[in-house]
Amino acid sequence: MSSVPATIALVDDDRNILTSVSIALQAEGYTVRVYSDGASALKALTDTPPDLAVLDIKMPRMDGMELLLKLREKSNLPVIFLTSKDTEIDEALGLAMGADDYIGKPFSQRLLIERIRAVLRRAQNRAQPVGEAEEEEARTLTRGRLSMDTARHRVTWDGKEVQLTVTEFLILETLAMRPGFVRSRDQLMDAAYQDDVYVDDRTIDSHIKRLRKKFRAVDSQFEAIETLYGVGYRFDEE
Repeated sequence: MSSVPATIALVDDDRNILTSVSIALQAEGYTVRVYSDGASALKALTDTPPDLAVLDIKMPRMDGMELLLKLREKSNLPVIFLTSKDTEIDEALGLAMGADDYIGKPFSQRLLIERIRAVLRRAQNRAQPVGEAEEEEARTLTRGRLSMDTARHRVTWDGKEVQLTVTEFLILETLAMRPGFVRSRDQLMDAAYQDDVYVDDRTIDSHIKRLRKKFRAVDSQFEAIETLYGVGYRFDEE
């Protein structure tokens, strides 16, 4: 594992949160960059990406959701939403837009740090280099028109690249490992959130919707992820 500390970007218009969370993260050994609004953060996060960004939703000039939309046009940077909003719609929307996690204010700094560790760990696991001696098939999962490079976190459908977040990749990989077999929401949560981070059923549903949307952007007829109402989801390799 690299000894270089991970860089975390905090984007929030609340100076008290920026200060307190920054101090807590630095105490854990992270390098921290802070921004007080989305507009000022966008260029910096694009030009010099951190390892993970924590975004507030409600900010002046450019809110967190707009910032995430613009980031997702060019980047799969891991993102955690930090917000005072606490409704099902806000959470589902944030996750559907490609956030990796979501924490409502007021929040425990310890919980935030644990979730940052979890998301970074998942991202790092997907970015581990593969030795040249390893066989190509050992790191490539092929299911019909789907191809997943499990070492480099790359996905294609009919040869067209599909950009996924770490969480989306883990969910899809779990489904694709055994085509035709149903995976319950609990099983998908265990695969995507392996660090005892609490999420509910709506979180998995939101990720599935996001996955379908991304695949339909390259194939409008994409139907490989099937819903079995009251049971879960399965992958059909067609």
